[in-house]
Amino acid sequence: MLKNLKVKPLAAESLGVRSMCTYVETPDVKILLDAGVSLCPNRYGLPPHPLEFKAIMESRRRIAEAAEKADIVTVSHYHFDHHTPSYEDWLCNWTEADETAEQIYQGKTVLIKNPKEKINFSQRRRGWIFQKTGGKHAERLELADGKSFTVGETTIKFSEPVFHGSEDSTLGYVLMTTIKFEDEKFLFAPDVQGPISTRTLKIIISERPQLLMIGGPPSYLAGFRVDNKQIQIGLKNLEKLVEASQLVILEHHILRDEKWREKTTEVFEKAEKVGHSVLTAAEFRGERNTFFEAFRKRLFDENPPSEEFEKWMRQNMKLKKNVKPPV
Repeated sequence: MLKNLKVKPLAAESLGVRSMCTYVETPDVKILLDAGVSLCPNRYGLPPHPLEFKAIMESRRRIAEAAEKADIVTVSHYHFDHHTPSYEDWLCNWTEADETAEQIYQGKTVLIKNPKEKINFSQRRRGWIFQKTGGKHAERLELADGKSFTVGETTIKFSEPVFHGSEDSTLGYVLMTTIKFEDEKFLFAPDVQGPISTRTLKIIISERPQLLMIGGPPSYLAGFRVDNKQIQIGLKNLEKLVEASQLVILEHHILRDEKWREKTTEVFEKAEKVGHSVLTAAEFRGERNTFFEAFRKRLFDENPPSEEFEKWMRQNMKLKKNVKPPV
C-alpha cells in the first residue's frame, strides 16, 4: 500500500509487551517513534511470566538495532512504555541504568512532548527527569507540540496535545505524529484509547492517512478504572476510523483484554464492509499474536516457571527490579 514510506512495528502488546514503538523509514529520513517498552509488574496477582521477559529482551534488541539507524527519535508522552528511562529496572522496563537510554538517544534529534504545558504532574516530573538524563545524550532536543519538521520531501507533523483517553482524563496528554512522503501518509496515534475524545477523532480523520496505527480503548479496565460508556465511545469512534483509513494497526490497551476480539467485532465488520483491513502489529509484521499479559494467568498454569524463577518471584518489588530474573 505504501511504496516509499516503510513502517515496521518493533514492540507491541501483540508481540508480548507493553509498547507501540515503531520504526519508519522514507527516502529522506529514519524515524524511531516512542522508543520505550514495559511489562506490567502485577497482573492477576502475578509478575511477568518468563515468556514475557524473553519478549521484552527481544523488543529491546529490535529497538536498539533501529536506534543505531535512526536519525530522529520521538517521545509522544512520558509513560515508560513510550520512552526509555535512565535507571536500572529488570522487572518492568528492562533497562541498565543510563546505558539503555544512552544507546537510544545518543547523537539523535529527539522531538519531545512539551514537559511543561498540557501535562499532568507525574509526566511533568518524568519529562524534567528525561531532559536531565536520557535527553542529555541527544544532539538536539526539541519540543514538538503542534509543530512540523521537513527533511527533504518528508514531513513529520505533530498534533496539538490530545487527551490520553477521555476529555476528563487524569492521565494527561499525548502527541500524535503524521509522517508524509509525496502522496503517502502514516499516522501514529498512541494512547488515545479509541480515540475516546471526539476532538481527537476529528484530527485523525482530517489527516486522511492510508495507514493508521492506534491504541484502542482499555476495555480490560471497564467498570474498574474507566467508565464502560467511555469504552463504548472509543469503540464507536474506532469504527469510524476503520472506514476512513485503508489499513489500521490496532494495538495497545485493547489487547490487554483476553476478549478483545469479540469486543471489536463491529469494528472488523465495518472495515470489511468498505474493503479495509484491521491488523495487530504482529499480524502486520507477518507474525503470530502473542498476547502474553492478557493470558498471564494461563501462562503460569500451562507453562510453570522453574524453581529458580519461583524463588525470584518471592522477592520484594525493589529487589526484583535490581536483579535480572532467571529466564
